Amino acid sequence: MRNKNKLILDQLDRKIEPFNKISRILIPERGWIYTIRKSLNMTLEQLGRKSNKTRQGVKKIEEREASGSITLNTLRQIGEALDMKLVYGFSSKYDSIDQMVDVKANKLATRIVLRTHQNMQLENQANSNEQIEIAINDLAQEIKREMRKSLWD
Repeated sequence: MRNKNKLILDQLDRKIEPFNKISRILIPERGWIYTIRKSLNMTLEQLGRKSNKTRQGVKKIEEREASGSITLNTLRQIGEALDMKLVYGFSSKYDSIDQMVDVKANKLATRIVLRTHQNMQLENQANSNEQIEIAINDLAQEIKREMRKSLWD
């Protein structure tokens, strides 16, 4: 099972890798539609004609994009009217999806082991720091191998 999970994670990493390169691009304050339209010296009426919308409709679309309440379909339609293509995806906050799973597995394993350790301390059966670290690493590897759903709680 682990090999299948690893293969799936590797494939996902390859799919989102191009988005990681562009994730640092700053979105214009008034949105892409407004910025592109103004850069092309295109009026609201002209974009409206190209997208089968009214001038006021295009203005509302620009406002919805700037506020973050626009739909992907609307962005795609306006992109086509601007002779552009909408690119949509996610970029990882980590170097890879595998690294993200490692971090989550380590956090979960630490929480579980330290909770157990605390109970053992109350019974004067505490483990050494080295034993705790080994237990955390072992449990993290097991959690990652099994890809437990509890990783995401």
